[in-house]
Amino acid sequence: MKMMLLTGCAMMASVGAAWADPAPGPAANRAAIDAQIEKTYPALDALYRDIHAHPEIGMQEVRTAALLASKMKAMGFTVTEKVGGTGVVAIYRNGPGPTVMVRTELDGLPMEEKTGLPYASRAQTEYEGKTTFVAQSCGHDVHMAAWIGTAQALLAMKSQWKGTLMFIAQPAEEQLKGAKAMLDDGLFTRFAKPDYGFAAHVGSGETGTVLVKDGVTSSNSDSLQITFKGRGGHGSMPSATIDPIVMGAHFVTDVQTVISRQKDANAFGVVTIGAFQAGTVGNIIPDIATLKLSLRSFDKDVRQLLLDGVKRTAEASAAMSMAPAPDVKWLYGTAAVFNDHALAERAAAELKAAGGDRVTYVPATAPGWSASEDWSAFVDAGVPSVYFTIGGYDAATLAAFKAKGEAVPSNHSPFFAPDHDKAIRTGIRTLTLAVLMVTTPK
Repeated sequence: MKMMLLTGCAMMASVGAAWADPAPGPAANRAAIDAQIEKTYPALDALYRDIHAHPEIGMQEVRTAALLASKMKAMGFTVTEKVGGTGVVAIYRNGPGPTVMVRTELDGLPMEEKTGLPYASRAQTEYEGKTTFVAQSCGHDVHMAAWIGTAQALLAMKSQWKGTLMFIAQPAEEQLKGAKAMLDDGLFTRFAKPDYGFAAHVGSGETGTVLVKDGVTSSNSDSLQITFKGRGGHGSMPSATIDPIVMGAHFVTDVQTVISRQKDANAFGVVTIGAFQAGTVGNIIPDIATLKLSLRSFDKDVRQLLLDGVKRTAEASAAMSMAPAPDVKWLYGTAAVFNDHALAERAAAELKAAGGDRVTYVPATAPGWSASEDWSAFVDAGVPSVYFTIGGYDAATLAAFKAKGEAVPSNHSPFFAPDHDKAIRTGIRTLTLAVLMVTTPK
């Protein structure tokens, strides 16, 4: 009788397991996320405004990093600070399952904000030997608020997912060196190598939109400095000098033939001279002229063609003036970001099924975006990932700019002022749904 009772209980347990409620679907998850956002949004808005008003340059983000670290500690994450300089790593373990990395950037830009917002930044700092204003004009303040909000949402829903959250706050993204600095400091050895990685960036598109790009997403980037070396002298006697400004002027024009005559016309490539520094007054020919360049490409062969072409053109410009060979110095750079094909398709489908935002899947055959991002360092280290793009301006704002015939201020503009309220909410939904997608037991 006892054996029969046990057998009956076992049978009932088996039937109960078969009849257990399935995991909530994407739409139910979205509803739960939105409910959590409503509870926490006032504090997230205050955090956003605080970060916006107090930006810090890459590798100087001491206050910002401490602020985020304190928030994560208060939620129960195990937090390690000063990883790769000012980086933060926050770990939360919730049983056996995959390790999922979610990243935000910490740094602002060396520029003056001109938005006129009541909480606009007036911060200043020393950068490259000069005093400069600092502004969150790329949207990293939106990312940080969404990062905290995503952690809050996931912890509120922890009964339905299993695995380890690895939330990282990365320094110096604008300088394209923070990701490498964290990796060099043992990010994937001191902690864990993630099974998946997710990040999102706000842009100048319409709020409530999410772009999921398959394949190449952002460009290779290389920053170079070229120093032309001449022989200075009086402006009235140029024949007694070797004029480095003339060399630089030849170079500025001639280097564009690398794009127009050496690069395949169907391949993306850009050579931009963003700084030309030489001389002090009009009647003195200086000794040197210094140019700073930004190179962008998608393909590794085009990347090398641009690097080689810039060096070759610089040397030819100097040779025409019978000057010494110029110094061509590579400053920093990063590879293109590639979204994992299977993960991108899956994420787009999950987000579309959740509703609430307009999701566009962009196939790998379409070109990526010309901006660059050192998230590629994590991808190159072997982490399958998706890097999302979310809209930053509401429809009314976009319509107003269009009516005036004006371009919408984009990232890095001193007037970049996204509708942070809606963008933060979309960021939280996007990142939380992505993490749930890979951590919810099937």
